Formats: sequence, structure tokens, C-alpha cells
Amino acid sequence: MGFTNPESYLKPATPKIKPYQVKIMRFLIIDDSSVDRHVLASILETLGHDVDRCESATDALSIIEAGKYNLVFLDVVMPEQDGYKFLRTVRLNPSTASQYVVFCSSKKTPLEIDYGVRRAGANDYLPKPVSRESIEQVLAKIPA
Repeated sequence: MGFTNPESYLKPATPKIKPYQVKIMRFLIIDDSSVDRHVLASILETLGHDVDRCESATDALSIIEAGKYNLVFLDVVMPEQDGYKFLRTVRLNPSTASQYVVFCSSKKTPLEIDYGVRRAGANDYLPKPVSRESIEQVLAKIPA
């Protein structure tokens, strides 16, 4: 039994994969740590997204009201006002109540994560240190 066209068996197969469509999104990072803000922003920007940064919750509410963010990454432990209290303020404000918020914190025990999502009202929880994979998992959950 011989091959009729041996060259066709030597060529690599062309994958039949649909091109990956990246939806450019806009994010706000509220974190008092410049290093954590930089790491998270760098990964998001590498993925092609627009990122704004804020180092405290002090002016963040007006920034959220003015911007149209797909998601706000919010640190839990911050000096002036912690993320839990700030998220309550966001949820009580009619113009920001439906904002998609993800806690991004080094507090990562199951109890702390459960509290952040169920009791404090975050949409999701991203434990630090973040990775590209963990960020992509969170981004995949954002409603269209």
C-alpha cells in the first residue's frame, strides 16, 4: 500500500480555530499599594484593556460616578477607609449601586472570601498575588 501524495502527510495541519475576539474593557483599580496597582494594571493593559488607578477610597466614588467602568478592583485593607465600608457606600448610591466590583486582597481564607462576596456585596474576589490566569478567570465572569 503506497502513498499517493506523501508531501501532504508532511505538512502541518492548519488549525480550524476561530480567532479570539478581545473586548476592550475599562477598569478602575483602587489600592493603596503602588506595587499591587502596577502589577494588576500591567497585566490588564497587556491584555489590551484601559485602566485607571486610584490610591484610596477618598475620591473613588466620584471617579466611579464619572467613569463607565466594566469592573472596579477594590482592595480590602486601606488606610482611610477599608474596602468593605467603601463598597457599602457604592451599593447605597443609586448611580453606582450596580457597579461590578471585585475585591482584590491578600486576605484569602475561605471565610474572608465568603464575607467579601456574600456579606459585603462584592461580585467576585481575586486573591493576591494576582496572575494573568486568575485575572482572566475573573474577567470571563463579567456580564456582557
